[in-house]
Order: sequence, then C-alpha cells, then structure tokens
Amino acid sequence: MAPEKLLLAAPRGYCAGVDRAVQTVERALELYGAPVYVRKEIVHNKHVVAQLRDRGAVFVEELDDAIPEGAITVFSAHGVSPAVHAEARQRNLRTIDATCPLVTKVHREALKFASEGYTIVLIGHAGHEEVEGTMGEAPEHIVLVESEEDVDALEVEDPSKLAYISQTTLSVDETRTIIARLRARFPSIVGPRTDDICYATTNRQSAVKQMAAECDLVLVIGSRNSSNSNRLVDVARDAGAAAYLIDNEEQVQDEWLEGVRVVGISSGASAPEELVGRLVAFFRLRGVQDVSEFEVMREDVRFMLPKQIRQALTAAEA
Repeated sequence: MAPEKLLLAAPRGYCAGVDRAVQTVERALELYGAPVYVRKEIVHNKHVVAQLRDRGAVFVEELDDAIPEGAITVFSAHGVSPAVHAEARQRNLRTIDATCPLVTKVHREALKFASEGYTIVLIGHAGHEEVEGTMGEAPEHIVLVESEEDVDALEVEDPSKLAYISQTTLSVDETRTIIARLRARFPSIVGPRTDDICYATTNRQSAVKQMAAECDLVLVIGSRNSSNSNRLVDVARDAGAAAYLIDNEEQVQDEWLEGVRVVGISSGASAPEELVGRLVAFFRLRGVQDVSEFEVMREDVRFMLPKQIRQALTAAEA
C-alpha cells in the first residue's frame, strides 16, 4: 500500500530562532564542556532534546537546586520572565539567553504598552512557555485570551486604554479572527506596529494551506508540545486534507494510507530536516518514486548567536 506521489512543503522545518537556540547549546557544550544546563526544552522537539542530552545538556524544569551555583545555564527559545532572570542572578548562574529575537520583540511590546498605562490582551495558549514568559513582563497589566468566546467574556476597566499582542506561533487565520472580534468589541484597541506571529509560522502555514489542496493526506513532523506544529495540522485539515502530527516515520499508520494518492509532508519550526529525510526514505522503500518540492517561498532569515557565545568564540579563536 503506497501513495503515488509525495509533496514536500517549502518552507518547512527549522526557523532562524530554533537554529540559533540549538546552535547556542551546541556551542556552549563545545566552549565550556558538559554539563550545560537548559531551563525547559531548548525547543519543542523530542528528537533535538534527546540529541543534545546525549552530548551533555541537562534539561531542568526550573532553576532549582539541580543546577549547581555558578553553572552555565541556557534559557530556551521561548523566553523567560524577569522573575526567572532575577532568580538566576541570585544563584550566580552564568546564563546564556537563547530567546528567539521575535519573542523578545513581543516582550518589549508588552513593556511599552504597560508603561503607557494600557491593559494588554495577550492572544495565546495558557500554559505555553512563551505565554508565561510574556505575561511575566507585566503581570498586573496582561490578560490572556485563547478564543473569540474569551473576547466576548472580556471585561476591562478602561476600554479606551486597551492593546493587544500575541504569541508568535499561533494559527494566522484564527488569530486574525480573534483580533477582528477584539476590534469589534473595543474599537479603540491598539496593536503592535508589525504582526507578532513570526515569519516562519506564517510561511509554513501558507505552504501547508496551498499544498493541502492537492493532497489526500498531510503528515506534519513535530512533537506534541510544539504549538506551531499542531497549527500546521489544523491548517491542513481546514484546507480539506486528512492530517496527522507524527514524531517520526515509525508513527505512520497503514490505515491512514488507504486510498491515498498524494501525501504532503511538512515539519514544524523545531523539527530537523533529517526527520523529513527519514520519512521520505520510508515511502521510497514502499515504492514511491515521485517526490517533489512544493515551494511557496524562500527564506533567508538568520539571527546572530547570543553575545556571550560570540565573544567566547572570538576569544577561543584568538
């Protein structure tokens, strides 16, 4: 049982923020040796975390006694609150902040709106690390909404001083709908100068939306706790294709392939390309020969490594 054709969404996989975060841990291990401690998963991908753990990274949930005083500690791509930075200073940890610059942008927006006296509506998913970090910037000013129903139930003290920001990895279409509902209820609400949803999330959703229209089945490689990967599955289903989230090729189920002629493949922004290669190889072994890229756009975004890493690399080369 094999499909006739594979389409590979492009762009897919690693975004600039994930690439920077993973490289940060890899360089820290090279420069300082193991162990390097990482608060939370550096990115939301089981495969990446396991590889880094094998190289000597130690992943912890919080900055507790599991981390020796003065140890090298990396903050994940999702960002942390000021309280976490303060705790790290108290414990004399040597921190390296791998927060994605696009998440840092949202933190700055929160601080700016809060300093101007706004109540801030944060569109996002409760419990997500990025949301927790952003809310920690101005907890007394920020309220979280996850849906249009939350907007309908929202009560604010001064509707004339209301602003919104959003998590960077949301569904583009769903967020647009929530913002429209906010504007309808609160006509004077203001937002950031540029969209908070990151370029990679937007591009990957656009590619999957267009590709799914030509597919019977879409497989998205990514971990369960990856917000942007889950959104790709939603986008594919909304476009009319059956769609599933998988960690790797071993999770593909035969019943998914019954009557399927074209399979589309994408991967979340924290999933490495080698997993796509393994999935393609899985289908080639089943006899699929027609494999082609479904390119919607090209990305050339790059982010510099954190300053501590750049300075240490320069010193090591001197």
